Amino acid sequence: MPGPILDTLHGQNLARRPLWLMRQAGRYLPEYRALRAEKGGFLALVYDSEAAAEITLQPIRRFGFDGAILFSDILIVPYAMGQDLAFLAGEGPRLSPRLLDAALETLSAVPERLAPIYATVAGVKAQLGPETTLLGFAGSPWTVATYMVAGEGSRDHHDTRAYAYRDPAAFQAIIDAIVAVTIDYLAGQVEAGAEALQLFDSWAGSLAPAEFERWVIAPNARIAAAMQARYPHVPIIGFPKGAGEKLAAYARETGVNAVGVDETIDPLWAARELPAGMPVQGNLDPLLLLAGGAEQDRQTLRVLDAFADRPHVFNLGHGIGQFTPIAHVEQLLATVRGWERP
Repeated sequence: MPGPILDTLHGQNLARRPLWLMRQAGRYLPEYRALRAEKGGFLALVYDSEAAAEITLQPIRRFGFDGAILFSDILIVPYAMGQDLAFLAGEGPRLSPRLLDAALETLSAVPERLAPIYATVAGVKAQLGPETTLLGFAGSPWTVATYMVAGEGSRDHHDTRAYAYRDPAAFQAIIDAIVAVTIDYLAGQVEAGAEALQLFDSWAGSLAPAEFERWVIAPNARIAAAMQARYPHVPIIGFPKGAGEKLAAYARETGVNAVGVDETIDPLWAARELPAGMPVQGNLDPLLLLAGGAEQDRQTLRVLDAFADRPHVFNLGHGIGQFTPIAHVEQLLATVRGWERP
């Protein structure tokens, strides 16, 4: 029997809302910090399939979330495309050579770098009960391209946006290459046991409307179409963070099965403007979970009530913060599980 997340993503408006939290496997958990101290750096954990499976399962054991999200990183795709990847303490990820300085054609693909991720998925799937949905994921092409071009994250993605304006044909080739690898990568996750997929477009909000159409909607539509042709039973959640009013066009035009709503969007607006009956995911502000208290409860109920008339997977508007108290997560679980659709 499918779990409540799969039922919801397939269009059922359940009386009680399933939930999982973005970045639920990670730094806010003491058991994660202990394992990382034992095993070493972040990339070493990702590539230790047994450890990565353990990390994926930690929040399920502690909280009983309805979904387990694969512990990995969106930059595994450029790593498999031939860029070198390092995570520097206090500075974040670095890719080299950056495509501002080197042509895409100079990269030599290393597809075997994807195999340990598939082993993680299989390891998690073997230990999950049928009621818990295993979610795989990938970064969306625009977001992945911002790192590949600049070699690191940035505040406004100035270098990548300028590159795309200056040489749209070359940038299109980068996007096309990411799309092709991402389709194969997601297919590998499904074959290993992933039951639903999320496309993270974390930097979608930095683009003007015409560029959003070209670099966010169009490539995500290609990925969604390819995956649904191969695996029509596997739902896809699209999450274009920062899309604002462009979220409605994204929902209509990409062909994803559900959309993630970030914390900057009024859930009442989303409930009104998104396609009728389309499942949604979100969208409590992660900082509310950090703060806790009565306001956390009030805003949690506001989100639940706003989406009462459509299928809804409760989640945050982005990833859970590193310093979030465990008690506040337990408080959230109690509120969501105590709510029932009128």
